[in-house]
Amino acid sequence: MIGAGERAAMEQTVRGAIANALATAGARADIDAVLTKLGWLDMLDGEPDSAVDIVFGALGAADATATALDDVVAAALGHKPRADLAVLLPRFATWNPPGRIDAGDVHAQGLATGRAATAAELLVVCGAESEPGSVIVPATAAETEAVRGVDPAAGLRAVRVHGRASGATRLDPIAWQSALALGRRAVARQIAGASRAMLDLARTHAMERVQFGRPIARFQAVRHRLAEALVAVEALEAALTAAQEDPNSDTAALAKAIAGRTAHTVARHCQQVLAGIGFTAEHSFHRFLKRALALEGLFGSADAIVLDVGRRLLAARRVPTLIEL
Repeated sequence: MIGAGERAAMEQTVRGAIANALATAGARADIDAVLTKLGWLDMLDGEPDSAVDIVFGALGAADATATALDDVVAAALGHKPRADLAVLLPRFATWNPPGRIDAGDVHAQGLATGRAATAAELLVVCGAESEPGSVIVPATAAETEAVRGVDPAAGLRAVRVHGRASGATRLDPIAWQSALALGRRAVARQIAGASRAMLDLARTHAMERVQFGRPIARFQAVRHRLAEALVAVEALEAALTAAQEDPNSDTAALAKAIAGRTAHTVARHCQQVLAGIGFTAEHSFHRFLKRALALEGLFGSADAIVLDVGRRLLAARRVPTLIEL
């Protein structure tokens, strides 16, 4: 476990490197190359919890696009991450393994990061959550199509796989649950970074925008909206801290569900503070909002996760203690 000082230094280094790359190359910046230069895979191998929090928080705060999620999921599934190995993620708003093996063939449908467009191989998890397996198929067995939707810049791709399931191996169910939990935490941390950025943009606007001879930040209605957004972001970051300190499927699901709802809460209040300019492409607010909405569906939407947790609690007739207060 790294100390607070070392963690702060790592966070500053990562955020600075990403910011410099974006300032130099803009949307064309190769953030994956930046992370590689920083030793991302070594960080993930040595301190996975801190690496995920630092890197994905920085990606969200900068609205940067990278394929580090492939490395996170592959490592959690027991595979060595590499730049030419993409991971097939579950379909939007779901979290079940995206593939199945039938008569020696693998059939799968899901999402992937932009790495799927250039990778040589694709890692596919098949079967039920209780009996998962994994298989690596050549990229030629996959059909990929760019996902346009709300945020084309996110680089997400829709993928269909059909090929021979040679080399398929059984997975420990715990491995899939661990990969799902870490993936949820990574995405939730990126949403937290984007939500904090939206709040900072709204706050800056409120300090600079003058109406009736004074900054709108002095108006009570504006202060209330900014306060509501801040409470939502702080609650999400607290949930993420709890999920890191007590890593399990329940705390990760809680963090991911809170992340989705936080993004909507922050966006609603900040867009009202920004007023007309918040609805235009001239202001950078829309980029963070679009990215948060796109990420909200990875590994289960907030509504889907809440419904699943509710059904399980009703079936078990008991409520577990998720966080010790």
